Amino acid sequence: MLRSLYSGITGMRVNQTKMDVIGNNISNVGTTAFKVSRARFQDMISQQVTAATGPMANQGGINPSQVGLGVQLAGIDTVVKQGMMIPTSRNLDVAVDGEGYIMVAKGPKSFDDTKFAVTDHAVTASTDTELLYTRDGSFTLDSEGNLLTSDGYRVMGYSINGSIDADGNLVFADASGVITADEGNLKTLRIPDVVVDGNVELRVRSFSISKEGVISAVLEDGRVSALGQIAMVAFKNPAGLSKMGKNLFQQSVNSGDPVLRSGVGSPDDNSKGYGDMLQGMLEGSNVDLAEQFTDMIVTSRSFQAAGKMITTGDEILQDIINLKR
Repeated sequence: MLRSLYSGITGMRVNQTKMDVIGNNISNVGTTAFKVSRARFQDMISQQVTAATGPMANQGGINPSQVGLGVQLAGIDTVVKQGMMIPTSRNLDVAVDGEGYIMVAKGPKSFDDTKFAVTDHAVTASTDTELLYTRDGSFTLDSEGNLLTSDGYRVMGYSINGSIDADGNLVFADASGVITADEGNLKTLRIPDVVVDGNVELRVRSFSISKEGVISAVLEDGRVSALGQIAMVAFKNPAGLSKMGKNLFQQSVNSGDPVLRSGVGSPDDNSKGYGDMLQGMLEGSNVDLAEQFTDMIVTSRSFQAAGKMITTGDEILQDIINLKR
């Protein structure tokens, strides 16, 4: 049999996979914070026809003669470059401008101090919870005021000056004028209707989110209280994160461990290595349609060429068979 037949099969197979990747990229051109993927190829093992020889007294060296046996998929990479910022003017929309991922959790509420312990910018979660990561900052609130993703995952962060008590109630946090995050534990965040100042309940009129992720509430008497700080993490190899769907990522064995951004007022500040949180904006997809359509044309022609290779090989075999009449 002709080796070109099997080479054509491998060419059709990898170009089918590449077309699947391109199709997924194009379908997600409007997905918030989507990261484009690319398929890479590599040649398969080559069969040696003649071996290489070294130079001799009367004759020079000869290169090896090899016949390639086709192509195979080398990998599907995630390109984590920044997407464009899209203004939304919605106060619960947050875009990450730069490095970093927002932490979200699935599991019981964690207003107590036992769900997520933090040591040296590393987090340890309890067994009944699950930590995931996202750059989609289109947040919502539930009936209790908990800060959530659009799929109900709870946004994680730090309390400010102990502003979240064990029952989940917010207490007035800025009486001293100094804002310090409680970095010892991650907690679910809440934007309440009222804030307790001693025995007095003060209604929250509005809130804002700073570039550091600090959520500040304007109270009915005009004072400002910090409600908490949205936590952010970075990875040594963010392209190694596993895509879980719903704009969520999960840590993998090759992504590295998540490194937490330090909270405001921390003596061990590492926040300069992280991006800013921009309120009223969302990060768009980083898909380049012109590039994807060009890749689609090349991939389609490559698939056709591989199919033509099989057709031509079939014609050669037919000619060989017809030698015997």
